[in-house]
Amino acid sequence: MSQSEVASPVAPASTSFSENSSSPPQETGVGDGGNDSDNAGDITVKAKDDGEKKEEKPAFAGASPIPTQEGPAGIRYDFNLGCRVALPEGKWTIRLTDLDTGNILFETTAGKANVNSSKRFYVRFGIQIKDETGNVIFSHRLDCRDQHVLVQLPVGTLGDTLGWFPYVARFAAQHHCKLTCVMAAPIIPLFRNSYPHIRFITPEELENGDLLKTFYATYTLGLFFDDKNNIWQPCDFRLVGLHRTAGYILGVDPTEEPPVLAPDEDKSRPIKEPYVCIAAQSSSQCKYWNNPDGWRQLVAYLQECGYRVICIDQKPVHGTGIMWNHIPYGAEDQTGDRLLSERVRWLRHADFFIGLSSGLSWLAWAARCKVVMIAGFTHPTNEFHTPWRVVNWHACNSCWNDPTHRFDHKDFLWCPRQKGTPRQFECTRLITVDHVKHVIGTIPGFPVKQPASEAAEEPTQHKSKKKR
Repeated sequence: MSQSEVASPVAPASTSFSENSSSPPQETGVGDGGNDSDNAGDITVKAKDDGEKKEEKPAFAGASPIPTQEGPAGIRYDFNLGCRVALPEGKWTIRLTDLDTGNILFETTAGKANVNSSKRFYVRFGIQIKDETGNVIFSHRLDCRDQHVLVQLPVGTLGDTLGWFPYVARFAAQHHCKLTCVMAAPIIPLFRNSYPHIRFITPEELENGDLLKTFYATYTLGLFFDDKNNIWQPCDFRLVGLHRTAGYILGVDPTEEPPVLAPDEDKSRPIKEPYVCIAAQSSSQCKYWNNPDGWRQLVAYLQECGYRVICIDQKPVHGTGIMWNHIPYGAEDQTGDRLLSERVRWLRHADFFIGLSSGLSWLAWAARCKVVMIAGFTHPTNEFHTPWRVVNWHACNSCWNDPTHRFDHKDFLWCPRQKGTPRQFECTRLITVDHVKHVIGTIPGFPVKQPASEAAEEPTQHKSKKKR
């Protein structure tokens, strides 16, 4: 914002307004809601076989048609997807303010009308309404304490949810509110026992009941690729990181922190020998380690170092068209549709985990397992910090975090800068096995057994030193 814009007391284009209407303005599309799912948020149109067109279900539930809170003189208001005020018949002067910045966001005189702020992320709104004589008949300052607040997370994603939920918990603690969190059913058991003060429900439970009528405020978390006017997020998530964007949306400290996962029901080790977990699959080819022989060599090296190598991917084979990725040769197969709690148990007892910029790396981080992340299409700021990140800065990299390139969930071979050239996927194709081995070598306690190939080299090295 320029200095001239700052000088203006009323923020431009900050509120929608409809007069002589009994219902609030319709919500707009929210953009893509997740990193690991296709079509996670955009309301798209697909052609049916009979030639008809059908709108796909949006990622998030809308707000209650009528504001949920009752004020004096028939005025209704709430903060469900922005600040909403429904004015009854009469002559009113309404003002919306950002209490933290001091900006007047909207002010007008109207009769029966609906007012809805354009900003849907957390803003500490102030509402003031005067009657035609100029008397203030209603004033309210947003305060979530002891209020029912809804935070919606999109389904179909694992890593996003694990990265975002700590900020949901931070919001609940900071505001002392009665928080309800919507997320995918398979993920809820990971959190429920660790956060008893938060109510967890599925999108179906939200839609099939009357809960929407009870919330004082609602916030939605997602990756809003096309939010050029910053309606759903105060800043582009590609600039602050996939997980930290939730902190900005909810108005809490964006410092990263792993969630607290529920304790294992079975606290014993899955196997007695030292082992390493790996996950080689992902939802898009740009996320893979595209070194053709990388995984085979690395698995053999880890086994030589005394580790069993356990693959915990959901699928042993994944891809599309002519591109298919198989479980790394030599790895022990623990793939399948397993409970996430079972994956957590494997990760908690592993010496470390090797994965990609994908959901199981976030699960390993949440399980407090050491994470070796092989990635190139995202910038390191996009994910949680790990001292064992493997990136090749000599290759093309970080296209995901480049706002000029819009990620295409439907293109499995998405590579916006190099697609169709010999450099396609070079961001990870040029990550060598030696590079990964060097990073792994910095993990405390590695290896549990000296590889025979390296042990054979040591006497020669010692003899050369003696000759000197």
